[in-house]
Amino acid sequence: MDAGDDDVDSLASQSVDEEKLRNSAKTVIETCMQLRSHENLLVITDPHTAEIGQALYEAGSQVSDRVLMVMMPSTHRHGQEPPSPVADLMRRQHVVIAATRYSLTHTRARLISSKDGARIATMPGVTRSMLIEGGMTADFDALQNHIASMARILRKHRNVKIMNDDGDAMEFVISGRWNLEDNGICNRPGQVTNLPAGKIFAEVKPESVSGVLKINGTWDSISITEPISIIVDEGKIVDVQTTDEGVLGDQILELIDEKMETIKIVEFGFGMNPKARISGSALEDEKVLGSCYIVLQQPASRRSHELRATGILTEQTVLLGDHRLIDKGEFNE
Repeated sequence: MDAGDDDVDSLASQSVDEEKLRNSAKTVIETCMQLRSHENLLVITDPHTAEIGQALYEAGSQVSDRVLMVMMPSTHRHGQEPPSPVADLMRRQHVVIAATRYSLTHTRARLISSKDGARIATMPGVTRSMLIEGGMTADFDALQNHIASMARILRKHRNVKIMNDDGDAMEFVISGRWNLEDNGICNRPGQVTNLPAGKIFAEVKPESVSGVLKINGTWDSISITEPISIIVDEGKIVDVQTTDEGVLGDQILELIDEKMETIKIVEFGFGMNPKARISGSALEDEKVLGSCYIVLQQPASRRSHELRATGILTEQTVLLGDHRLIDKGEFNE
């Protein structure tokens, strides 16, 4: 094979990938958000996700002629408010898709827009790979049905136990109901979803948490080489242990910030998307079928804003009461 053949193969592969990107963008618009021809759509992007924003804009324009795309400067962390002109635009839409580096889910701008009736999909840290071969290639109609079918099991169980092969275990009780809405279908006014979607989750009663957990997948979109140990006694974080001295170590130190006693485990969930992969992005990692995750929260103080961290666990065993939901990373009905 000569250089000319290599160029032809490269162009063919690129063409296939572009078609996959367009198809996934179409899925977002038509299947997930169910955009209608009379509706306003706002696509929010930033320099890190401009290619994906453009694909979503083009797919939306095939359905409605009331589509606007805005590129804003990248924020510096999840939950940071977008510029006020962007927030103002969000309030005036039927549909908002935020394909940005950092999440707008936990912002006042998103909350106000939802109250005003916009249905919103946030795609923090979304990558081309997720759309071409990852979680966005799932059959979301089938995923919706699968998640709904889990209600018969979940309604019976509120006690959760996570175990690993090293003998570590953590137990807690969920608060309220299991949330079955993260299925990728966002078609009601005020509804909010992440895309790629595909998880089931619930709030945790922080005071019920006790035991040892070793985060071994990712920590806030950073891949982990050595597990992070979290030790909890009756809801109080006793210790967070890591050997990482780089960016990951810095993030954990920021979370602890000499106020470890105020950190709480506030959410637990598990993945349901068979197309999602551990990719180093919490957006996709927490949707992987057979994985589970926890969310830690450091409340806001006078010195800092609220901090949240998501830890992904793989190859764990998860018990709901006496039901073995996940067996060493293998999902069971």
